[in-house]
Amino acid sequence: MTERTALDRSLGLLQATSANILMMIGVGPFLTIPFMLSAMGGPHILYAWIAGALLALCDGLVYAQFGAALPGSGGPYVYLREAYKPFGLGPLLGFLFIFQVMLVAPLSIATGAVGFADYLRFSWTTMSKGPHDAVAAAVAVGMTALLYRHIRDVGRLSVAMLIVVALTVGWVVVAGLWRFSFVQAFSFPPAAYTLNRDLLARVGAVSLLAMYNYGGYNNVCNIAEEVRDPRRTIPRAIILSIAIVVALYVVLSTVMIGVIPWTEARETRTIASVFIERTFSDPARGHAAAVLMTALILFVTASSLYALILGYSRIPFAAAREGQFFRVFARVHPTKHFPHVSLVTLGALAIPFCFFSLGQIVGWLILVQIASQFVWQCAGVILLRRYRRDVPQPFVMWMYPVPALVALALWVYVFVSAPASGKIFAAGFTAAGIAAYFVFEKRSRTATKTRKHENPL
Repeated sequence: MTERTALDRSLGLLQATSANILMMIGVGPFLTIPFMLSAMGGPHILYAWIAGALLALCDGLVYAQFGAALPGSGGPYVYLREAYKPFGLGPLLGFLFIFQVMLVAPLSIATGAVGFADYLRFSWTTMSKGPHDAVAAAVAVGMTALLYRHIRDVGRLSVAMLIVVALTVGWVVVAGLWRFSFVQAFSFPPAAYTLNRDLLARVGAVSLLAMYNYGGYNNVCNIAEEVRDPRRTIPRAIILSIAIVVALYVVLSTVMIGVIPWTEARETRTIASVFIERTFSDPARGHAAAVLMTALILFVTASSLYALILGYSRIPFAAAREGQFFRVFARVHPTKHFPHVSLVTLGALAIPFCFFSLGQIVGWLILVQIASQFVWQCAGVILLRRYRRDVPQPFVMWMYPVPALVALALWVYVFVSAPASGKIFAAGFTAAGIAAYFVFEKRSRTATKTRKHENPL
């Protein structure tokens, strides 16, 4: 690595964990809890949260072992490339990951921006599609602009944002405890106690939404080159962030259902604001508190988007630096020392997707990643340990390799439980990525032969 492309290690455990939690806690649960209730057909979405937590922990341990062994920018790009190198598949899977990132990253950014605009409708009740899409695009641009700075300043801002996020979630939980009904929260229908194909299918489908909400525990892996003592910090940051967010989401959704009946909660699209309004006996004060909650949730959403763009922007940079992507993405800002070309490009690519609805992209985001990344990583972490003795592995997942195998089985289960249209799209996109790789390789070989012919010495 040359000095021109080196990044500064300025993030400690607190900043690394903050970057994960900020990406995990966004507008997601406040928008998806109603959809989860509808899909589950009752308040027993607790099943999906628990199933998702098990998958997140097992998959998080896969990332933790990979991240400690290969602590460089790019995260999964590096993991897949190195794990499958002995079998000749490393370049293909590394390229496939970069290929899907150029779709997944802008779509992920767009989900946060569109979610921001959706939730703003609680206060801006007359907002039409035009202003809605303009707000979403402006948020994507604004969060990208905030990241145009040194990583040390990014780490400080992440911690400040995390404090506001904690206060927001804490307010929801504490306010709900005063009016919480245990009977209402756990009034599960008879079907919830019958283990059959229908219940398993519902849990699998709703777990897709749960994993969308949990997503982000791997964010630290994308910025590992900027983390101090990464072999210790990365595993700790991943496990800590998963434990904290799982506990928050389970308590948060339970308290909400304990205040708002699930049949009513599934019909609202601004559940947290309605929830806070319901905790006040005075309607005027309740509405004022709801407006404040809306503002806080919008801040939480923007913070999550901030962390998401931060992590994704390091992936094309890492690939380009290795000669596996367009060379321009390897450029680092001359004074602020961050990959500015990669950052600005992903932010710009997200803008067109801000004109789509949230429901159009959430499911497909997860399914594309399952087909082209997640299942390969779960197998890859085992292959890395067995066949890459040259790679130091200071952290090994608990009960190795059980978590990796459990994560692999659960990812397959979530994929199979998804709608057919999503599965077809994910499979087609993966096939397109494989085809693009062979085109890329052919052109690379041709370019290499041309250079050798022109410069035989």
